[in-house]
Amino acid sequence: MEQKHRAGFVNIVGNPNTGKSTLMNALVGEKISIITSKSQTTRHRIMGIVNGEDFQIVYSDTPGVLKPMYKMQESMMNFAKSALVDADVILYVTDIYETIDKNADFLEKIQKTDIPVLLILNKIDLTDQVKLDAAIEIWKNTLPNAELFPTSAKENFNVSNILKRIIELLPESEAFFPKDQLTDKTERFFVSEIIREKILLTYQKEIPYSVEIEVEEFKEGTDLIKIGAVIYVARDTQKGIIIGHKGEQLKKVGTLARLDMETFFQKKVFLQLFVKVEKDWRDKKSFLDRFGYNQ
Repeated sequence: MEQKHRAGFVNIVGNPNTGKSTLMNALVGEKISIITSKSQTTRHRIMGIVNGEDFQIVYSDTPGVLKPMYKMQESMMNFAKSALVDADVILYVTDIYETIDKNADFLEKIQKTDIPVLLILNKIDLTDQVKLDAAIEIWKNTLPNAELFPTSAKENFNVSNILKRIIELLPESEAFFPKDQLTDKTERFFVSEIIREKILLTYQKEIPYSVEIEVEEFKEGTDLIKIGAVIYVARDTQKGIIIGHKGEQLKKVGTLARLDMETFFQKKVFLQLFVKVEKDWRDKKSFLDRFGYNQ
């Protein structure tokens, strides 16, 4: 009997730092979402596409659920909320440290949905059996309709079973995207994400959350890609911190980002970074529109 083709949208939701991006990268098999230990790393819904002969899974990794402080964060929350509406399967990612009262109102929405929910209890490699059993019990009572998967996305434990279950839950459908497509995002988007990841890893405190990156130049030659990008900051003092003494910090970010880009694009990269001040950009509608926060 001929196998019917399945296709659908799988949205990954949960609180910041529970490992949503690590899980998505494990499921997609490519480094699509940037991963750092700082919360709010994912600001947009990022789409990763997994294709098999008889299935296509379209993943969205949403920003972690948080209480908004800026207009930018309000739009991030809209991305997360919309993920509960337009999915065929929801992956709710929590971890062995998280308590169920962390975001009760969002959890309530998950409880009420008719969409199949896979509850991913992540980071189980960091606990023992007694604590794990207790956590499983609590989550089973909290989300009785969800299917629970104890997981370590980092160690790739139980990821194949999650993938298998997702495929079983997908509706019968033709593919939504060409079968050779990995994501709906542009190359420029990944360039800005790589730079932002390096900023998150290099600077402390609020600096990483005060920046936005704009790729002004992306010229691809036969064996070299020329990239020019602007790092926008919200205040003059932040510009000095980003550049660092004699430009050392900016140079470090540039080198780390360039090496990652060369791996990502499988080509040599020439990268130029500039820093500009755009006062209080996180509350400016025109700026947020330009960077796709108000879609």
